[in-house]
Amino acid sequence: MLKRYQIINEKIVESQEENSPVLVFVNPDEREKRFLIDQLKVDEHTLNSALDPDELSRLEFEANHTAAIFKFPKNYSGKNQLLFKSGTIGVFVFKDIIAVVLSEDVDIFLNGKQFLRVTSYYDIILKLLYKSIYHFLEHLKVFNMIADDLEQKISISMENRYLLNLFTLEKSVVYYLNAINSNGVFIEKLKNNAPKIGFNQDQLELLDDILVENNQCYRQAEICSNIFASLMDARASIVSNNLNVLMKSLNIITIAIMVPTLVVSIFSMNVKIPMQDFFHAFSVIMTIAVFSVLVFLILLRQVINKKY
Repeated sequence: MLKRYQIINEKIVESQEENSPVLVFVNPDEREKRFLIDQLKVDEHTLNSALDPDELSRLEFEANHTAAIFKFPKNYSGKNQLLFKSGTIGVFVFKDIIAVVLSEDVDIFLNGKQFLRVTSYYDIILKLLYKSIYHFLEHLKVFNMIADDLEQKISISMENRYLLNLFTLEKSVVYYLNAINSNGVFIEKLKNNAPKIGFNQDQLELLDDILVENNQCYRQAEICSNIFASLMDARASIVSNNLNVLMKSLNIITIAIMVPTLVVSIFSMNVKIPMQDFFHAFSVIMTIAVFSVLVFLILLRQVINKKY
């Protein structure tokens, strides 16, 4: 799917004009791929890399254009079951046009605040990078919120479902760490090639801000990953301890039931026993049974107090 945009009054606005300079290809079909390869002379391998979610970020200078590939977080879907993934975006800057290639339909220019003061095609790359970092940070905040909710459920749970959710969340953070680090390498390469690209002073200042933001984002993701990894065993122990407490309670109930059962069983044996002709024999037997349970609970409490 092809979307067209124009830069009007330093803003990116959607357009229906055939000669629009900003082209966004969302999951391009074969015809659109041939247009990029045959008409715009985009390298086929680079184009496929822009659609590969596992591709690392990189910057390449071709004869007639500059190719930039970097990572961004994919939109979360409920069917992913708390697995957050990162995707790849490709940006090809030519003299007269800029082509953006995405593997899924994402409105990359949705946040108008981040796409103000767009004066050149390289501004689009920088602002897309900035939006990607902002998106990563927002997802990390969501990770912390989900983790807090899972911790509360794990503290009273005796099943592995919430632990598996937490493990999936921890794996998502690792994926994000790799993507953010890959973007960091790409940003460094952009900065090193700034004179070759022709960045102006404002763009250089924005690039420095982007580098700082990406480093902070990486450190935050790293802290989040370390916390998840260090507390994973403790949370597993909580589930195991909850199960032990339940089994202990069940054992106490079982033993408490067995004591009066023993008393009643003795008096119900098919032999001659005391009080068999006594009118209040049933009440006496039930009293002895209840008394035996109370004695058992008192003795159990004394044993527990001595132990702890």
